[in-house]
Amino acid sequence: STSHLQLATFALGTVGWILCTVSMGIVEWRVWHVGNTTIISSGIAWVGIWKVCFISYLHVSPGYKELFCHKFSGDDSSIPPEIYAAQGLLLIAMFMGLLGLTATIFALRNVYMGITHKTLITRFFLVGGFFYIFAGLCVLIPVSWNFYSVTHNQSIAFSPSYYMPSSPAAQEPGAAIPIGIVAVILLLLSGTFSLSYRFLVTTNAVMK
Repeated sequence: STSHLQLATFALGTVGWILCTVSMGIVEWRVWHVGNTTIISSGIAWVGIWKVCFISYLHVSPGYKELFCHKFSGDDSSIPPEIYAAQGLLLIAMFMGLLGLTATIFALRNVYMGITHKTLITRFFLVGGFFYIFAGLCVLIPVSWNFYSVTHNQSIAFSPSYYMPSSPAAQEPGAAIPIGIVAVILLLLSGTFSLSYRFLVTTNAVMK
């Protein structure tokens, strides 16, 4: 009966890992509202952890629009530390989450195939739980750090090649931040349930 909870744990971990990957890939981490629309025609720019994008009518025919993106370079000192931290930590989270899923799959395979190496199964559930929790914490740090920067309307001194102002008129959290928050919740829940496997097995054995 405890394996059914672990199967649900695997589902939560899978969705959390997918959302972690999605948040890492999309550019909408910070939504900047700018006053000068000469280049940023829509007045809105999206600042992600890999690049900055905005819509411009400047280089195309009237009535048409084009999305311009500028990727961050590793030697650009103008990029704030929370963005570089998000790049590294989310890559680690994606890898750790994948390891957690692999460990959980192996443990569930042994359970449902009737393999009775209880110690080995328990260890893999525990290892998977630690990986899930570690992945969740790696997502939590950049999400909360960037959310803090947005709520305090912190500026970024972009180089001229980005065609971005150093500070927006206003900014708000993009879609990546709530997606990352949900990913954190699911990964931490999955890790907690995985770590509880030993306790559940022991409780069932005593009750029998």
